[in-house]
Amino acid sequence: MVRAIILVKSPKKLIAVKLRKLPNISNSFPTSGQFDAVAVIEVNQLSQIKEVTNQIQKISGVERTETMVEVE
Repeated sequence: MVRAIILVKSPKKLIAVKLRKLPNISNSFPTSGQFDAVAVIEVNQLSQIKEVTNQIQKISGVERTETMVEVE
């Protein structure tokens, strides 16, 4: 299992709720600071992270994302 955190910049207030509806997102919550929400994802292969990130970037109002992969 590969886990990653995706930081999301979006002026939409309910972006964290929209993120939770996507497959492979185990948790999502709003944040303060440079980014507006965090999505925690769990996938079977490293290559699947890009697929999830692409889905997030297609959500209306998402301006940018930054992905951090957990290193064990």
